[in-house]
Amino acid sequence: MVTASVAEARAGRSGGMGSRGSRTYSAPPPTATAPTQAAPLQRSTTQPSAAQPNAAQPGMAARPATPPRSGLFGGGFGTALMGGLLGAGLFGLLSGSGLFGGLSGLGSILGLLLQVGLIVGLVMLAMRFFRRRQEPAMAGAGPMGNGMNRSALGGGLGGLGGGLGGLGKGLGGGLGGAPAPAAPATPVDELDIQPSDFEAFERTLIDVQAAYSNEDLNALRRLATPEVVAFMAEDLASTAAEGHINRLSDVKLLQGDLAEAWREGDVEYATVAMRFSLIDTTLDRETNKIVAGHAELPSEATELWTFRRSKGGKWMLSAIQQG
Repeated sequence: MVTASVAEARAGRSGGMGSRGSRTYSAPPPTATAPTQAAPLQRSTTQPSAAQPNAAQPGMAARPATPPRSGLFGGGFGTALMGGLLGAGLFGLLSGSGLFGGLSGLGSILGLLLQVGLIVGLVMLAMRFFRRRQEPAMAGAGPMGNGMNRSALGGGLGGLGGGLGGLGKGLGGGLGGAPAPAAPATPVDELDIQPSDFEAFERTLIDVQAAYSNEDLNALRRLATPEVVAFMAEDLASTAAEGHINRLSDVKLLQGDLAEAWREGDVEYATVAMRFSLIDTTLDRETNKIVAGHAELPSEATELWTFRRSKGGKWMLSAIQQG
């Protein structure tokens, strides 16, 4: 049985941390395992300007251009024509013939009104004609849709068996579950991630949770970047200051898939969505009494872990985001 609540004591439970190179402030693509957009990284030493030199600040949208005001007669051709009519009337007044230009009798006035009505009707027809000619040119000017129909990499990561090869087999052999409507059809894989890489990702998931549970910073330094280790050390210190200790065990990968993999110079990155279960408890340091969690019932979490390595080197955890 798996509890519905998400674990609160595991590594990375305090929010997104770490860096994803130039994509630190860009959301990873959705996957079958994490179909919704991942939470942003709340703690990172990478500055937005360095991660996105040509991008706007996160959350800032481009302001659309304000169309010019069209005025009383709609602008363009209508404005010019009505302006001409008014100018002709004013000329009549200045020349001494009056606004109606010497017209006399009710019939003449009605005739003038009829002519003005005909002119106004012609103006409206002309404006509609020009407007319809402009509409086809504007029809395709809107932003393109970004629904991409991502299908998962097969059907299940194999983490339920407990073996370290589960992630490699699952990602190579298929992930269960219906694909998310907004997900792309294929993962963004610029590196050709291999089954051995997926096995390393799953193994790191298990080893990081064990090292965090044991408060073993030396072990964490062998598994994660200095930035991630520093943030985890802060979390461990905060828990210790509360008089508590976290205990994590029985970590099992339930499902996972690749979100994206890319290269920046000699450094390679891979972001993997992982849904996993674990026994997660918080104990009192002095009495060893459970203050949160359950000693037997596992809890479940979905996170996106980003790994980085120098070309040909070992994968190291460089970021954790909540799915």
